[in-house]
Amino acid sequence: MDDARIWMAFLAGAAMGAGVALLTAPQSGRETREKLAGGVRGGVDRVRALPPAVREAAHEAGEAASKAFRTAYEREMHHDNQG
Repeated sequence: MDDARIWMAFLAGAAMGAGVALLTAPQSGRETREKLAGGVRGGVDRVRALPPAVREAAHEAGEAASKAFRTAYEREMHHDNQG
C-alpha cells in the first residue's frame, strides 16, 4: 500500500471518529446537526484544495474499500444461505 492510500485511510478513520464523537456528545440535536454540516462544508473545501493526484488516490481507495465490503458481504450472504 502506498503512502497516499495510507494517509487517506488514516484521514477517513479520523473523520469517522470525529463523526462518532459528535453524535455521542451530550448536546442538542440542533447543535449536532450544525456541527456536522459545518464539518462537511469544511471537508468539501479541503478536498477541493487537494492536488488532483491525491484526490485520485482517495477515489481509488474508496473504490477499493467499497469493492472489499461488497465482496465480504456477498461471501457472508452466500455462506449464510449454505447453512
